[in-house]
This record gives sequence, C-alpha cells and structure tokens, in this order.
Amino acid sequence: MTEIESTRRQRRKEARPAELAAAALSLFIEKGFAATRLDEVAARAGVSKGTLYLYFDSKEALFKAVIEEGVVPLFEEFEAKLETLKDDPERLLREILLGWWAKVGSTDLGGIGKLIIAEAGNFPEVARYHHDAVIVRWMALLKRAIDLGVGKGVFRPFDIEPLCQLIFFPLLMLSVWKNSMASSVVGCDGPRQISDSYFDTYFDMIFGGLLVAPRQEPKE
Repeated sequence: MTEIESTRRQRRKEARPAELAAAALSLFIEKGFAATRLDEVAARAGVSKGTLYLYFDSKEALFKAVIEEGVVPLFEEFEAKLETLKDDPERLLREILLGWWAKVGSTDLGGIGKLIIAEAGNFPEVARYHHDAVIVRWMALLKRAIDLGVGKGVFRPFDIEPLCQLIFFPLLMLSVWKNSMASSVVGCDGPRQISDSYFDTYFDMIFGGLLVAPRQEPKE
C-alpha cells in the first residue's frame, strides 16, 4: 500500500463516525427513532452493518453521536459570544437566538426536537440524555445572556426560568412545525412557509417587554 493510499484510508476511517451519525439523523427524522434499524443506517451511510458495529453498538449510541457531532460543538461558538458581545446584551441575545435557528432549528438537527417530543415516553434514557446534554446547557446559556443584560441595566429583571422558556419555546415549536406540518399544510402558493416577518415580530415582542428603556424609532 502506498503512502497516499494509506492516508486516504485513514481519512476515510476517521470520517465514518460522522457519516454514520449523519445517516442516523436523516433516518431518525424520516422514520422516527423506534422504526429506524441499524442496517438501514449502515446502508444510508454506504457501509456494511459490521462496519457500523465497529463504532456504534446501538441506536442510542448513534443518537448520542448525532448530538455530540452536530449540536455540542455549537455551544462553544455561542458561548464565545458571551465575551465578545457582553457590552451589547440586546445584540448578544439576538445573535444567540438567530444562531440557534440558523445552525439547529432550520436544519436537519431541528428534527431532533420533534423526535424527542414524539418518542420520549418510549425511550426515556434518550430523552434524558438530550435534556442533560442539550437543553440544560442551552438554557444556562440563555440565562447568562439575560443576566448580563440585567446586570448592565439594559434588561428588566424577571423570574429567569419562565422567561427563558417564553423566549425559546416559540423557536423550538417553529422548528417542530417546520419538520412536521409545514410541508403538508398547503396554502394558495404551495406548502406553508415561515413568514418573512416572523423574526422581526418575534424580536419586537421579546425586546418590547425585556428592555428597560424602549427603543426610539428613527424620526422621518
């Protein structure tokens, strides 16, 4: 085996867990967690079932890989904004929420929310893992961003737990809707799409209640 062939084989081996996680995510979204079989994941990834078992011994392990490959790395990016935008709490909160939508909610990763809601009762360990690895960390991030704003006198103080829920749940449910009913609810122009003004309205409502001093609209 030449050095080039050896390097290519090593790169292919390193890529396989990520490819298998991506294949698992697509099938989880299409069929649900319970209905997805490991041989289907292997076929979707273009490998044998035996190869899949070299890396993952169960669907639960594949689900954890989906989270670890796709979601967990984003927290470092979001958390970095806490430092770079700490002097502008309104922009900080806006960019964190828009970043979640751009990189999770509007992508295939957004289908995880629908999956957990649908199958948490049958797979409590999977739901618990998702809660601990994703929800807890995400809510802590929102709390830190809001606390920064309160500390600087930009945001009004609220009971932080329900406030974070009121801020995030509309985006979570928008993602669930996008991955479930959006393609089947048909309007005059085809499948129902998210309104172009959704996020303008969303942030108007959030900051209209959260900001200590109302924003001044530019005079014409």
